[in-house]
Amino acid sequence: MRKDPLVEGSYYHIYNRGVDKRDIFMSKADLKRFILSAKEFNTVDPIGNIRDHPDVQRRGKKQKPLVSIVCYCFNPNHFHFILKQETDGGISEFFKRLLGGYTKYFNLVHDRSGALFQGRFKSHLLNDDAYFLKIRPYVHLNYLVHEIPKNKVHLVACSEREYDTGNFELVSPKEAEGVLEFYGNNKNFKKECLDVIEFIKKERGTTSLLEEDPLP
Repeated sequence: MRKDPLVEGSYYHIYNRGVDKRDIFMSKADLKRFILSAKEFNTVDPIGNIRDHPDVQRRGKKQKPLVSIVCYCFNPNHFHFILKQETDGGISEFFKRLLGGYTKYFNLVHDRSGALFQGRFKSHLLNDDAYFLKIRPYVHLNYLVHEIPKNKVHLVACSEREYDTGNFELVSPKEAEGVLEFYGNNKNFKKECLDVIEFIKKERGTTSLLEEDPLP
């Protein structure tokens, strides 16, 4: 039983890491597959299996989402999301599809078996405005609080590019509009995020990908 029930219309910080702190992305193709899965599985109506080719996407009318993503960061061995649950049970269904489907893909491609992620995903209800102002930049630019090895930098993806360009793919355009309206524009949002990240790094320094990642 979760400490915080997953309630429709509420915002949550969702995160998890690879089992035994292992990498969940071994190649750029893995990262692209995870991104595609996060996009394609976010529908109330199930879509079935994603084809083996990560550049092939489902066509058709726009589907009602299970969740609305506010920001995210995918690091080599763990991920973070801030999202809003749009339907009853939406978060659980979304991550059941995303993590289950990606694990099957990963195990097939990398000739392994067993769990890829460390148990159930972790969730924190975001119902405090002051904390929201800190956790949002922390998730949005999470890669900056870690010591990412140079040979793994290409295995990072986050919502920074979407907010910088205005090209929203995983991020909900409606949620992005609310964020940018609050901060004034994308430049102000970026500056605030970088300032918060600097504050967090001064508080605790940067952590390696193998260390525990205490939340701010």
